[in-house]
Amino acid sequence: MEIIQEALNELEEEIGDCQLCSRLVMWRTRTAKIKVKRFIDEEYWGKPVPGFGDPSARLLIVGLAPAAHGGNRTGRMFTGDGSGNFLFSELYKYGFASKPFSLSKSDGLKVKDCFITAVIRCVPPLNKPLRKELFNCIQFLKKELEILPNLKVILTLGRIAFDEVVKLYRIPLKRKNSRILPFKHGNIYSLNEKLVLIASYHPSQRNTLTRKLTEKMFDVVLQKVKEQLKD
Repeated sequence: MEIIQEALNELEEEIGDCQLCSRLVMWRTRTAKIKVKRFIDEEYWGKPVPGFGDPSARLLIVGLAPAAHGGNRTGRMFTGDGSGNFLFSELYKYGFASKPFSLSKSDGLKVKDCFITAVIRCVPPLNKPLRKELFNCIQFLKKELEILPNLKVILTLGRIAFDEVVKLYRIPLKRKNSRILPFKHGNIYSLNEKLVLIASYHPSQRNTLTRKLTEKMFDVVLQKVKEQLKD
């Protein structure tokens, strides 16, 4: 695992140095300087956010992007915001996380048999990345997929993450008068002889507070993950 961890460390440095998307560079920097009142005394990360987790992971969780005052502040995906509170509580319940919450990079959280990443590494304005930004950033996810040797399940959180992963494997998406691979919460698809893809709604507060995504619904998804890993 040392060789794999070294490769992940090198990729983390590469991600941290990225300046490809001028709009995102400006926005992440501006957000880190302006802050919000509840975090006014904290130093924001304000840089691209790498993935993190177990180098021997069989589960890869792919989100959209770091939150403006979550990952963009803490430097770790799904840390310090409402989405992360929901996600880590569920991962803890199913044995993938050592704690049911994540507040900072130094809070002692460890994820087990799991690696957490996103298709965009810088916070985008209004959580809406541009097509060229997704194109620039997907190279990092592709490299993570190449580095992590034991992956069996990719769990995508939200439609954009789902679409980007599907395109990486050159599988047609649902389009009018075309072959169909629809995004639907809980659906399972085979990407190749080794990997399956499971779709889920994103645990954003927009979804959880409106009950579009509930704990019970996410339980079903993680039960499917467990079943796939058991096989």
